Amino acid sequence: MTVVRSKALRAALIIASLLALGWGVGLVSYVQLVPASLGNKDVQTDAIVVLTGGSGRIDEGISLLAQGRADQLFISGMGPAVNIATLIATDEPNRGALLEKISGGSEAEDTPGNAVETAKWATANNVKSIRLVTAAYHMPRALSELRHAMPDADIIAHPVFPEQVKADWWRYPGTASLLAREYTKYLFSTLRNRLTVSDNTRADHTTQAINA
Repeated sequence: MTVVRSKALRAALIIASLLALGWGVGLVSYVQLVPASLGNKDVQTDAIVVLTGGSGRIDEGISLLAQGRADQLFISGMGPAVNIATLIATDEPNRGALLEKISGGSEAEDTPGNAVETAKWATANNVKSIRLVTAAYHMPRALSELRHAMPDADIIAHPVFPEQVKADWWRYPGTASLLAREYTKYLFSTLRNRLTVSDNTRADHTTQAINA
């Protein structure tokens, strides 16, 4: 019995070690997906979408709107007590015109919720292309969720770069921990979305077989 337990323990340790190794390799690969700079700066889109949850995101979205990069700005995940009018300085010359182009949603509590909320808004407003504003470290998961919820939309990544998130992340425990958590969430997000697609595909096949 002791031999059997010993073999089972060794097998469990080997499996755990392989999983940890695979997770570590995946983390390094994930970091390569995190944008290091802005791209497609001048491309016009139907709307700008900001996902709340970090510093600089809303200010960047408003700045892009003021530059005329899109005709609408949607802020997903706003607190119910947030007043959009307070987001723009009272001395902004075009304050009134900008406020008319900004709307927000307060139902989303996480990134999947942001995607659903944004998709509903985009459908209601006939938006086919968006410039997505969120933190660089959050961008891979945000893009994955938005593209799953809006498969036909053209989505351009527009990352912001929080000062506390360091490029040489392995030197800073805080940044390394943040990226590790985000990578783990990304894994679960990717798995959930793939399972959802598989379930929908099976359902479509079943329906087609019934109607055949």
